[in-house]
Amino acid sequence: MAGFYTCGPNEALIVSGCCHAKPKMVVGGRLLVFPCVQKIGRLPLNVITTKIRTNQVFTQLGVPINVTGTAQIKIHSKEKKSLMAAAELFMNRSTDQIKKICGETLEGHQRAIMGTMTVEDIYKNRAAFSEQVLQVASTDLMSMGIRVISYTINEVTDDEGYLKALGKPRTAEVKRDADIGNAEAKRDAGIEEAAANERAMQAVYENKITTAVAQRDYLLKKASYDQETFTKKAQSDLAYELQSAKTQQRIKEETMEIKVIERKKQISIQEQEITRKQRELDAQVIKPAEAEKYKIEMLANAERSKRVIEAEAKAEAIRLKAEAQAFAIEAKAKAEAEQMAKKADAWNEYKDAAMVDMILQQLPKIAAEVAAPLQNVNKVTLVSGPNGEVGAAKLTGEVLEIVRKLPKVIEEITGVDMSKAMRISVAQ
Repeated sequence: MAGFYTCGPNEALIVSGCCHAKPKMVVGGRLLVFPCVQKIGRLPLNVITTKIRTNQVFTQLGVPINVTGTAQIKIHSKEKKSLMAAAELFMNRSTDQIKKICGETLEGHQRAIMGTMTVEDIYKNRAAFSEQVLQVASTDLMSMGIRVISYTINEVTDDEGYLKALGKPRTAEVKRDADIGNAEAKRDAGIEEAAANERAMQAVYENKITTAVAQRDYLLKKASYDQETFTKKAQSDLAYELQSAKTQQRIKEETMEIKVIERKKQISIQEQEITRKQRELDAQVIKPAEAEKYKIEMLANAERSKRVIEAEAKAEAIRLKAEAQAFAIEAKAKAEAEQMAKKADAWNEYKDAAMVDMILQQLPKIAAEVAAPLQNVNKVTLVSGPNGEVGAAKLTGEVLEIVRKLPKVIEEITGVDMSKAMRISVAQ
């Protein structure tokens, strides 16, 4: 159901939805809202006070300090653009939520400015430090619709005693000036007192000189005593000045010792950083490189050993194979030599009979070679006269006729009578 919504001067109403191309914003007023088609949001405009604590931040010279500041911020409602930006980021958020977000932004800028200044600059020129933080932070926060009203430093501390050491030289200087002033005042008072006494005594003596001569001896003694008194007084003043000078010298020596200790601490911090970087280098670069080098060397040695073993195995296999082949060739040669020797012996012993035997062994092969052309013949046509044979017997008869004529051919070639040699062999 439609209704009016109101807000005080410290609050803004933002309505968006139907009938509004852009969100409508009202500061300290009222708006008619239709909940079904429109949405309403609130934005607090109160001043927000936030504490900015930054602990253990290293300054420009590497000294860690703690800084606590106070900032006054609020949503910038004077400009519509800033109010719109704040509405986008903080609408319906509580003051604590806005305070937390802005506080983190301010703390980041405070930490960044601390890193660009020395401890002395932050401690002595707090206004300059605050101005830098305020200037840098205002730009970012203004883009968020937040205006920084003020920023001040509340406290600057450290956990190492650095700030306390900075105050010691000034404290010693003030004490020294106070002691010198006190000594000068005492000295002036003593001089004035002595001068007054001298003038009084002179008046008394002038009055008494005319009254009695005996008073002269008294005056001489008195003058002698006064001289001794003044001498002691002068010696006392000189001793005081000497002691004051010694005190000043000790103060200067202690100041120098403080500077030496600070320098030693800086050197120690630098040495620790160098050691840390060296260890980091050893852990991230040198050790992995050495491990990789060792791994590569081991793999190379293993590969080299593998190749040597494989080469030796191949060489041994080749040698054994060569020996086996040589042995086989030698055995074959011996067998062939023995066979040839036996054949030679047989030839010498049997002569024609051996030749006949060899020829008889080759006759089937000769007959096969004679009949071989017939295997390639697809068709045979036999023609015969009135008295000739007809049929397959004619073909075999031709082959046998060729074989039968072989002894005659061998006799013409070798001079061995096959028929005679066969009869001799059968007779034996």
